[in-house]
Amino acid sequence: MFRYKDRVITPGKPWSDDEGYQHPGNWNIWSGSEKTAKGIIEITEDTPPDSRLYDWSGPDIDGKITSTAKNLAAVKTDLKEQVQSQQHNELRPSDWAIVRKADKGTAIPSNIQTWRDAIRAKATEMENAIDSASDTDAVAALFVENGGMLYDWPELGA
Repeated sequence: MFRYKDRVITPGKPWSDDEGYQHPGNWNIWSGSEKTAKGIIEITEDTPPDSRLYDWSGPDIDGKITSTAKNLAAVKTDLKEQVQSQQHNELRPSDWAIVRKADKGTAIPSNIQTWRDAIRAKATEMENAIDSASDTDAVAALFVENGGMLYDWPELGA
């Protein structure tokens, strides 16, 4: 993101300076000293926060993002609903074994039963961790991409 005085200028698009001179769309290939001489400042934009946890807007002309943590109770409710939905989706492909057991009395393969039990246990563990989170940062730490355990489901073994 680049700024000329009080406005954002976009690489690939021409712009006019305060003297009315129109600069070409390839102005972004200028050297750093050429940009500085023309009053162009490169702005490093803030990284947007996790929209599952924060409402945010921006970036503003200085690249800053304004964010507010969402209601913690609502976030927890949403996350637990997602866990339950994902649990259902994880179990669905093996429902045939349960139906077959009910319909014909055929035993559920042990690897499938063990895996289904692990899925349920993991869902309970995730929901308990969500309930135990004391603040937004604690919830954020639960996500796999942050080193946590949310949505890291067991794999079906052979």
